Amino acid sequence: MSHLFKRRGYSLFCVFVLLLVVCSYGLAKEKIAKEKKLVLDWLSQPEIVEKFGKISDSIWEYAELGMQEFKSSKLLADTLEEAGFTIERGAAGMPTCFVASYGSGKPVIGILGEFDALPMLSQKGRVPTQDPIVEGAPGHGCGHNTMCTAAAAAAIAVKEAIDKHGFPGTIKVFGSPAEETLISRPYMIRAGLFDNVDAVIDNHSSSGFGTSYGVGGNALFSVIFTFTGKTAHGASPWGGRSALDAVDIMNVATNYLREHLFYTYRMHYVIVGGGEAPNVVPDKASVWYFIRNSDERLEEMYERVLNCAKAGALASGTELSEVRVLSAVHQRHANKAAAELFQKNIELVGMAEWTEEEQAYAKALQKELGREERGMPTEVGKLRDRRGFFVGGGSSDVGDVTLVTPTATIRFPGQVPGAIGHHWSSVSCNYGSTAWKGLNAGAKAMAASAVDLMTKPKELQKLRDEFEAYSAEHPYKPFLPADAQPPLDLNEELMEKWRRLMEKE
Repeated sequence: MSHLFKRRGYSLFCVFVLLLVVCSYGLAKEKIAKEKKLVLDWLSQPEIVEKFGKISDSIWEYAELGMQEFKSSKLLADTLEEAGFTIERGAAGMPTCFVASYGSGKPVIGILGEFDALPMLSQKGRVPTQDPIVEGAPGHGCGHNTMCTAAAAAAIAVKEAIDKHGFPGTIKVFGSPAEETLISRPYMIRAGLFDNVDAVIDNHSSSGFGTSYGVGGNALFSVIFTFTGKTAHGASPWGGRSALDAVDIMNVATNYLREHLFYTYRMHYVIVGGGEAPNVVPDKASVWYFIRNSDERLEEMYERVLNCAKAGALASGTELSEVRVLSAVHQRHANKAAAELFQKNIELVGMAEWTEEEQAYAKALQKELGREERGMPTEVGKLRDRRGFFVGGGSSDVGDVTLVTPTATIRFPGQVPGAIGHHWSSVSCNYGSTAWKGLNAGAKAMAASAVDLMTKPKELQKLRDEFEAYSAEHPYKPFLPADAQPPLDLNEELMEKWRRLMEKE
């Protein structure tokens, strides 16, 4: 019997040793490279979390609309410059656009960043009921205050790793204005800012932590149609030609057109000028359209809407005096190899840990919105394949970047699940501690991915091989007309109005 126990004891000992070997092998396989460990450790410092959290909160408070983000752009560019980056300000002819660069030679890895707010969304931070700071003023309802902030934090962390470990390469931050109106990236591409960039890491605020690949969202034309007529007294209107009539007729025509549009199409408009007084026939009127579709169908749809504008002018006896294309963008074409690499680093970083107070706030907001009261997320998301059947959706000017260099998007947490995009609820949760933790997690995933791409040539080559093969079948053709110019006046009067009001508060 004692002999049997000895044999069993020896067997258990062997199993124990085998388990130790297996575990040791697993730990060896999961060992983090020193360059990557440095960026993760650097971003984990409480003072770094707080520094970039406060930057994000400052941009949230500025709440600057697209093309008018002067304080936001300066704060981010100054932060990167103080860290040792070379800054190109006013890039691509846009005063609030910048490119920050550090390092030298290849590979060149870019990180995208946005910082514009949305109109009419003013809201107090971390308040779970609608409570505007200034009624009708702008607010960050899409988390852009966190996004270029996270990009800057990630890039500076990579700079620290370059300085410490001396690996070659260049890290760039592309400070991109007016993403909410889908403006800057086509102009940045046209100016050559992405020439010789080997790969790009995009990022976006989210309620989860994950990434995806494939085609997503809608391509878009953003166009202002302006009509010119002839003024007259409202009491004797037969002497005039109403430009507002032309806008109305165009809008009626496009609404009849909707019946014949494929269900993936999207079309929206606002009248941005229609006269000053009802007793004066307006001699000038303008309407701003977003026309959305797939890459393959967008130009055809745009021509049909343009014909509706021409019909409005013809029927009203006015002139279609200007067709101003503010921007025109492609769908996203996210690189699978990039998404797979990003996903590994998202899983390495893991979901942020939320306090009881943060969970209580999240549940209170969810209750207010009539959502399930499940609080903040506790696990990262799985890699998503978006190559399924196309059903339309939103748009982003990141789409053009995905067609000029391999790109995918890291969606980082911070927003409360159930909060509504472009809504006061998103403004509420893009401020304070949850936003700080979320953008820090995103910065870690971006920095770790950038280090991989700069120190592992085989990983970068996977992205490049996939991109070259895809580009052969989907060559980049800009939708943006050659004579289009960045609309530097966009939101100028509106932003000045709200600046004056907010200064009084």
